[in-house]
Amino acid sequence: MPLQEPKVFEKIFAVTDDLAVHFLGSQVTPALSTPGLVLWMELTSRENVASLLKEGEDTVGVSVSIKHLAPTPVGMKVRVVSRLMNVEGRIYSFEVEAYDEVEKIGEATHTRAAVAVAKFASRIKAKSSQSGGKLPG
Repeated sequence: MPLQEPKVFEKIFAVTDDLAVHFLGSQVTPALSTPGLVLWMELTSRENVASLLKEGEDTVGVSVSIKHLAPTPVGMKVRVVSRLMNVEGRIYSFEVEAYDEVEKIGEATHTRAAVAVAKFASRIKAKSSQSGGKLPG
């Protein structure tokens, strides 16, 4: 159900070399990668709903639709703003924005699902034991 008032949570991150794009050549200053931005949006949204979960629960990301609007060089800070907009059972829906020290750099819709950590861990363990190192198809 849509929330009357979005639950808002913000977090600040620093762009580091390990999250930067380097493949564009030496003439381009390394800048925040899109996967790095997605990671920060997911982490901020996860923290946004942590207080709403039951004991033994956490959330996992199930979808992200992102627009990476502008580059942010290594060394700059980024503020990520997560707005919880809707809760349907164990599904949480967010609108997320990101800003560097100069401008808006990204926006996304994001969905997370609440999971029982113990049950989720057993599913992963079962899948690991089934793995033979081959991919289907």
